[in-house]
Amino acid sequence: MSRIAETFARCRAEGRAALVTFVTGGDPSPAHTPAILDALVEGGADLIELGLPFTDPMADGPAIQLANLRALGAGTTTKALLAIAKDFRVRHPSVPLVLMGYANPMLRRGPEWFAEACAEAGVDGVICVDVPVEEDPAFGPALREHGVDFIRLATPTTDAARLATVTAGAGGFLYYVSVAGITGSQQAAQTSIDEAVARLKAGTDLPIAVGFGVRTPAQAAAIGKVADGVVVGSAIVEAIAGAAAKGEDAAVAAGAIVAGLAAALKAKEGVA
Repeated sequence: MSRIAETFARCRAEGRAALVTFVTGGDPSPAHTPAILDALVEGGADLIELGLPFTDPMADGPAIQLANLRALGAGTTTKALLAIAKDFRVRHPSVPLVLMGYANPMLRRGPEWFAEACAEAGVDGVICVDVPVEEDPAFGPALREHGVDFIRLATPTTDAARLATVTAGAGGFLYYVSVAGITGSQQAAQTSIDEAVARLKAGTDLPIAVGFGVRTPAQAAAIGKVADGVVVGSAIVEAIAGAAAKGEDAAVAAGAIVAGLAAALKAKEGVA
């Protein structure tokens, strides 16, 4: 069983959703990223998505767009983040790590190079926002050959027929983008999330993790009652940016946000 599968199974056995956290690698600098990742784990993150910075992150809102620019301005490279991932795996052998980003940084040296590098670094899965399922042959086979889950996205417009296509060859979990918009935007109504998760679970055995627009412990707790995982990114990225701008410890700021989210998901009755 993979680390991702083991993590979702463990959280399910504990009667709660998994907390999936996102940060942009290299923000505010590559030197800060290891401590930030450690703080996420210490705060209670069950699975971590590490963003590969890119100049045109089209699916992301202002907070993550700015984080990408800061990371690139600090000289962050894909090679550097793979090294950070490899070191993370040594420190945290059981915590799943997923690389999330766009095709250009992942494929510029070829899919085989990237897939092999991910496997060597101990990366468990990859989310590539701008590679649709129709383009799976360009990337998917290399990842699967090296035992790296190719995690796919579903949206409010993904119907039953499309879902079957989306999940073919997918692994790890299904990331449900709960709003037809960008990261950090307003959250979808809880009733629509409830309905979407039920519909998706009827069409796949993959765990369903809900993201986009999830910012508070209360929102996370509500989603965690129906989903297998809750994804939070922009709120953590904003906390990192705010701390860095003030000369404060970005890792501490990130860890505090995550601790509140983790406590909400573990609470028996949720939060008010």
